[in-house]
Amino acid sequence: MRSVVVILVVAWAAVLGGCSDDEVIAPGECVNALSAQEQTAGWRLLFDGQSLAQWRSYQHDELKEGWGIENGCLARLGRAGDIISREQFGDFELKLEWRVSAAGNSGIFIRGDESGRSIHHTGYEMQVLDNAGHRDAKDPTHRAGALYDMIAPDHDTTQPVGYWNRVHIVARGRVVEFWLNERLTARFEQGSSDWQARYARSKFTDRPDYGSLLRGHIGFQDHWDKVWFRNIRILTADQAGQTN
Repeated sequence: MRSVVVILVVAWAAVLGGCSDDEVIAPGECVNALSAQEQTAGWRLLFDGQSLAQWRSYQHDELKEGWGIENGCLARLGRAGDIISREQFGDFELKLEWRVSAAGNSGIFIRGDESGRSIHHTGYEMQVLDNAGHRDAKDPTHRAGALYDMIAPDHDTTQPVGYWNRVHIVARGRVVEFWLNERLTARFEQGSSDWQARYARSKFTDRPDYGSLLRGHIGFQDHWDKVWFRNIRILTADQAGQTN
C-alpha cells in the first residue's frame, strides 16, 4: 500500500509540475489605454484589463470559465469555446495586440451572428497563428493575418512567439482590410465576384450565410491553445462623426 501511495504522490507532482510550465504573461505587460489622439478621434476600449463585462460566450448570456484576465490581458486559459462582443458593429476600425503560445492557434472574427452552430457560420476570421511552430501554416491561407481559408498574405509579417503582434482591421461597407504589424495582409469586398470565387473554393461552402453580414459581433476563437489579447479598441463610424 505504501508503494502505491508513493507512486500516486509522484504522479500528482508530475501533473502539477506540468501545469507550472504554462506560460504566464508578466505583470505590467498588458497595458490597455487610449492615446490622447485616439481619445480625441473617438476610439473606445472594448477591454480595460479589469472587467470582462463587454464580452460573453457564443450563444450564452455570460462568459464561460476558461476565458479570463491574466495580469491585465484577456486570455484563453482553458477550454471554454469562442467568445463574442456584447455589441454588434457595422462600419468600424478595430485595433488590438495578440500574443500566442508556442505552436498556438486562435482567431479574430468580425461581422458574425449567433444563427449557426458557431460564429464561423456567418463571421469570417483573421487568423492568429504561430507560423513557425503550427502545422496549419503549411497552408498559406491559414497563416497569421490571412482571411482564413480564402486569402493568403503575400508575406510573413508575424513576430515570433513571446512577442506581440499588432492588428488593425478596417471594415467600411463591403470593403474590409486586414493589417498585421503595419502591413496589409488581406483586402476584399464581401459579395464580389472575387469573394464568391474564393468562397466556392473554401471549406465554408456548406455555410450559405458565411460572410454575408455587414453588421455583427467581434469574436475571439478558442482553438485549444493559450492566447492573449490586449489594448482592444474600436472606432465606429458614428463615434468618428462619419457617415461611410
